[in-house]
This record gives sequence, C-alpha cells and structure tokens, in this order.
Amino acid sequence: MKAIDYASPRTLAEAVALLAEGNGQARVLAGGTDVIVQVREGMRDLDLLVDVKNIPEVNELSYDSEQGLVLGAAVPCCQVCEDPEVSAAYPGIIDAASLVGGTAIQNRASLGGNLCNGSPAADTIPPLIVHHAICRIMGPGGQRELPVEQFCAGPGRTVLEPGEILVSFHIPAPSSTFGAHYLRFIPRNEMDIAVVGTGSSVLLDDAGTTFVSGRVALGAVAPTPLLVEEASQLLSGSPVNDETIKRVAAAARRAARPISDIRGTVEQRKHLSAVLTRRTLKKAIARAKGDSA
Repeated sequence: MKAIDYASPRTLAEAVALLAEGNGQARVLAGGTDVIVQVREGMRDLDLLVDVKNIPEVNELSYDSEQGLVLGAAVPCCQVCEDPEVSAAYPGIIDAASLVGGTAIQNRASLGGNLCNGSPAADTIPPLIVHHAICRIMGPGGQRELPVEQFCAGPGRTVLEPGEILVSFHIPAPSSTFGAHYLRFIPRNEMDIAVVGTGSSVLLDDAGTTFVSGRVALGAVAPTPLLVEEASQLLSGSPVNDETIKRVAAAARRAARPISDIRGTVEQRKHLSAVLTRRTLKKAIARAKGDSA
C-alpha cells in the first residue's frame, strides 16, 4: 500500500479546504471501516485521509421531541443504539444500525459513512429514507441540504462535489402515530451483506384505521437505494388492512430492478422485495399503534 498523508482538522472550514485541495485524491476518514479496507485492497487510490473525528458538528447527537434528531455523520452506530431517547423515538433506525457489523465495527462505523460509501445494499440507508432524513452538506460553496434518497448516484458514487463533506442528518421528530421498521434477508449469519433490505414507515390517523402517509425504501435491488414512490401513493388515505399492504408489496416488487449475482437472482430479489415490504409494514403499523418493540 502506498504512503498516504493524514490530516486531523478541528473545523469544518479546515476539512473542506483540505478536501478541495486534494483534487479528488482526498477522502474523509470517519470510522474508516470501509475506506481503509478499500485503500488496502487497491480499490481506491488516495493521497490524503482527512480525519473528521475532532470536528464537533460531525460528532453531534442531539434529540428534541419537537425539533427531531441531529445525527452527526461520524457518530458511531454503537452510540446511536445506546442512546435511550434515540432508541425509543427511532426504533426503525436502530433496527438497521444494530446490524452494521459486529461490536468492534459498530464502535467505529457510522450512518454517515455507510451512506457515503454509496453501497446499494447498505443497511442504514432505507430506514433513513423512510424517516424523511435530510443530509446537511458543507463545501467550498457553503451549506446545502438534500433528502437522503437523492444522495447516492450509483454503486460507490454519491452526489458530493469536490471539497464537500456530509456533516449531519436531520430527522424529523416522529408523531405518536408514526411507526417504522427495517428488515434484511441474508442467506446465513456469516454473509453480512443484504440480498434485499427493506425499510417501511407509516403515519396513521388517530383511530389507527387509515394511513395518513407512508414510505417504503429498498436496498440491493437497484444501482442505488430506492424510494418506492408508488408505495407512498397507495398508502396515502388507504385503510389499514391486509389488502392495502398486499397492493403496496406488489408495488415494491414492480419497483425493484435487481441483477443476479452470487448473493441472489433477479426473481428471488423481486420476490423478497414484496415479502419484506409486507413484514416491515405490519411491524411499522404495530409500532405506530403503541408497540415500541
């Protein structure tokens, strides 16, 4: 492995300047669970790693019942999972964060790093999408925001411009009738990459009998994590029953556009998209009705 320079800035401005000067050969180091492996195996050619662990904004974890959650891009998964307020308010995000590797990995890996890696099969991206998470990005041109579902541009690619850094996510505070859930299918515990991953969220009316709104997002079935737009349309205003869930699951199957590879076939992945959508919707509904487990 070639020699790589290392920098540890204390401010966002310093980090942005270093990344911009790197001319595409600089990369943010948060947890390092992906980028260090990629460099070691020759998958990524870099001249500089910019360690952001000393920058306050990317390490912020704060929750307010009205304003929602601010989750810094470098906050490790274990810190997210161990926060009692976050765990109680966002069990759908905890579903995914708790799946990111083993204990050692979770002490380093972050949801921001998982997103910036740009993997179509990343576990944490579908639940971020269904929670309406917004990315806060800083770069040479200042700050901008965009929804998580618009962040990935293809396998291993994102919309970050030269010099830009993902600072944090803002996730709205859930209402009392909101619920979400994430599930993935893997063929065995040792194979830790989803064949299909599915996140679903629902907002019910006060009676719990009608969907006010809802979202379904799929992983590992397209070049990027996929928000199923038709699912949102079908859920809005529909009754909470098995027929609605069946129609939404069928929409997820239609939306999936996977490939066949060593982990699964096209037909298997399309089938799983429907199965996992049904299961995650049912659990999201249960949580929206007060089952927080």
